[in-house]
Amino acid sequence: MASATAASCHHLLLLGLLLAVSAAAAAAPHRYRVASSYRQAAASLDASQPPTTIFEVDRPIRPPRGSAGPCSALLLSGTFGATYGRPPATAGYAPPACLAAAGGSLALAVLEWAADCRGRQFDRIFGVWLSGAELLRSCTAEPRPNGILWSVSRDVTRYAALLAQPGEVAVYLGNLVDDTYTGVYHANLTLHLYFHTEPPPPQQAQQQADLIVPISRSLPLNDGQWFAIQGATDVQSKKLAIPSNTYRAVLEVFVSFHSNDEFWYTNPPDEYIQANNLSNVPGNGAFREVVVRVDGDVVGVVWPFTVIYTGGVNPLLWRPITGIGSFNLPTYDIDITPFLGKLLDGEEHDFGFAVTNALDVWYVDANLHLWLDHKSEKTTGSLISYDAPGLDLNVNSEFSGLDGEFLTSASRQVSATGWVKSSYGEVTTTFCQRFGYENSNVYRENGTVQTVNQTIDARSGVFAKDASAVLLSEEVHEVFPLYVYTGTTDQVGDEYSLVSLVRLGINEERISDGKLGFSYSSLQNSQSARGSMRVKNNLVVSGVGMTHQVYKYVGTDGCYSRDVSSRNYTILFDHSDESCPKGSYNGAKLPSKELNNQSARRKLLVN
Repeated sequence: MASATAASCHHLLLLGLLLAVSAAAAAAPHRYRVASSYRQAAASLDASQPPTTIFEVDRPIRPPRGSAGPCSALLLSGTFGATYGRPPATAGYAPPACLAAAGGSLALAVLEWAADCRGRQFDRIFGVWLSGAELLRSCTAEPRPNGILWSVSRDVTRYAALLAQPGEVAVYLGNLVDDTYTGVYHANLTLHLYFHTEPPPPQQAQQQADLIVPISRSLPLNDGQWFAIQGATDVQSKKLAIPSNTYRAVLEVFVSFHSNDEFWYTNPPDEYIQANNLSNVPGNGAFREVVVRVDGDVVGVVWPFTVIYTGGVNPLLWRPITGIGSFNLPTYDIDITPFLGKLLDGEEHDFGFAVTNALDVWYVDANLHLWLDHKSEKTTGSLISYDAPGLDLNVNSEFSGLDGEFLTSASRQVSATGWVKSSYGEVTTTFCQRFGYENSNVYRENGTVQTVNQTIDARSGVFAKDASAVLLSEEVHEVFPLYVYTGTTDQVGDEYSLVSLVRLGINEERISDGKLGFSYSSLQNSQSARGSMRVKNNLVVSGVGMTHQVYKYVGTDGCYSRDVSSRNYTILFDHSDESCPKGSYNGAKLPSKELNNQSARRKLLVN
């Protein structure tokens, strides 16, 4: 079985920090709050200045040409003060009247979170669920005395089947308020809908699933509906049965990391911590992966993008430009269609999640997107081949005292092929993943300087065909580069200076072809941030942060670029453009003859 699947996968995948400074300083967390005296001094130049807008650079969500809308509905309006350890805010959901009136002509659905806050507060993770299915994972911005505003929009069109049914909206934002941390978050959650003015082609209706099954915890809870994975041996799971007429299934996984594992990519091996008798320093090394299993079989893994939240490393770096993915955390798709032959028996099956080398805590849940055969009561299928060898992980350690170098490398491959027979015929689907990982973690100057250099390389593909044609050929190649430098100087008691440099990015290429047509996109999204701060009792008493971000998207559906730079709260320059470079694959143009050639497309991806 392994050789057949590996051959298919090879054909498919053609896409080419603040840790220990001393035994005492090593206990310092990677998170800092800005002291009130510094905040007040920064705000005193103009006490009446308006609130600051904090933003994440992303491509604007544009409605399709010729569509009508928006039709907007306020789903929930909430105030999040002392909400930690309390039930989520909830509201009943009824499909907007315009959605029911439009029938199946939904062109675009956008979920918008708009919030404000003032005072002093930690950054807080939060989630939005509809009937148990997560729609948004996000982080709050950190406030200042004159107040902040921020918003995040996410395309939720893929949840069309869920939006068409009554349900319940739940938002969990665990916040603490006291005499020191005074910030209370006020937020509105709004759904914006756009509709086709003419009936869309039948194949376009097949883009969205017919049913979305949440794999999350059920209310009532005094927490979010995510699963909390608290260690390397912790497995969280849920049993569920899927409809017997399912012909396609895709898991969409939500992931975020916190507390001892918020900066997992900077963690040294346990042997370093033990040899130096360090306490309160997170360990387990610098590699993590989310492993997804169905009935004990590994169906896919997630090697997550290293999101840095708005208080991470140096909070002054992320004002007003926040870290990539911090307002709209990425999700990860795993196509489990090859395994449907094992799942169509009407019985419950176990969907489980674990995190390799995890420390407390990871929040993980998933949505299972199912496509149903409405012309049949039952589909059948079988797994043809399956190959999921274990993780290949290597760590080389060399250290003397608090200085040393740790080199970590890892690789993993998962692939499966199976067929499903429905009224659409017998379709054979292959899903493949291939990952590479390298991390260099270096301590110098008696552990007062740490440099982390990491690259995650993730490739995935889906290939579906029937007896006569290729129905879907989709390939994704993502590279996540990360560089973090932190240096600590002038330490006297609980006061010291910290210099930091962060570079992170997402480089992504996607290509898809089949019944739905050809599409291609390329994203290059990079940030470079540097700053210094004086810290006392984990509060920033003075400092500066500068950030530069370059975002470039080119695709068959259009183009977008933005070049923006800031120093503390001031924007130095901000240039954006939605025109496509000459020769790019503008959505307004048909693909060239070369792109209609399969081998030419593969050469494009390799290059």
